[in-house]
Amino acid sequence: MRKIIIGFALSVLVLALSFPSAAQQAKKVLRIGYLSAGSSSSEALRLEAFREGLRQRGYVEGQNIIIEVRYAEGKPERLPDLAADLVRLKVDVIVAGGALIRAAKNASSTLPIVMLFAPDPVEAGYIESLARPGGNITGLSSMQVELSGKRLELFKEAFPKVRRPAVLWVSGGGSTGATFRETQTAAKALGLKIRPLEVRGPEDFDGVFAVATKERLDGLFTVTSTFLTANRKRIVDFAAKNRLPAMYHNEDFIEAGGLMTYAPSLLDMHRRAATYVDKILKGTKPSDLPVEQPMKFELIVSLKTANQIGVTIPPNLLVRATKVIR
Repeated sequence: MRKIIIGFALSVLVLALSFPSAAQQAKKVLRIGYLSAGSSSSEALRLEAFREGLRQRGYVEGQNIIIEVRYAEGKPERLPDLAADLVRLKVDVIVAGGALIRAAKNASSTLPIVMLFAPDPVEAGYIESLARPGGNITGLSSMQVELSGKRLELFKEAFPKVRRPAVLWVSGGGSTGATFRETQTAAKALGLKIRPLEVRGPEDFDGVFAVATKERLDGLFTVTSTFLTANRKRIVDFAAKNRLPAMYHNEDFIEAGGLMTYAPSLLDMHRRAATYVDKILKGTKPSDLPVEQPMKFELIVSLKTANQIGVTIPPNLLVRATKVIR
């Protein structure tokens, strides 16, 4: 009888000691939803930068996190369904940038959302203020409204003979309108007579390009827009065909053969977004995490494109460039 009691006690002890190990093995694997306006190939470097940021904070895919990536493949109309799909999967947080933030916001008013970049999240209505976001959204602001004037200034410095550039912009309110107004103010101060060309959908490009050609506009400038980025190849090809010096709002245009851009480093912002995801997964509310502004900016110039369209980039601008493509 005594042996039976001792054996029973030892069994209970073994079971008790095994509970922590079992609990550890049953630890929840967290899910991160990632929305992209592009494709797996166009998003590869940024997604890897985000993954790198997560790895630096101890996250390993397949072990303690799963990243659910959804690509719109350049079709903005797919975003609402993709965002809703991530909500149905019950991800713990959604990561999105630009216009994709609104799709995520419309899909859920409670699920934490981390902004990869946002031109002006206050103007767009995503947050109450940078210091106190207030709702379920936080992350990084790309300061595109403030940068629009600086970008136009660099454009004028690079091409002082340009007097009447075409300005492509997409209507729709929010930060897009604020960025366009900032561009108008900067143009006036710089003595440029810009020609606004509004685009609302893919069918508008032929019309605005025809206007630019008919009026013999001598340059091209893009106002920050996810839609314009998605159609960058079409825009870059038009500028090249008409030998127009151009300044774009992000590095995607350079990869498509564009001439110049001045913008925050998107790779750096994607790495930093992992910090927000980490804090949220550990229990911090988005409303308690102040929105950060970019710390690293890049002036990228393609001398290859400059030679193709027959323009010269001033040496004093080239020496300040973060990257020169030859």
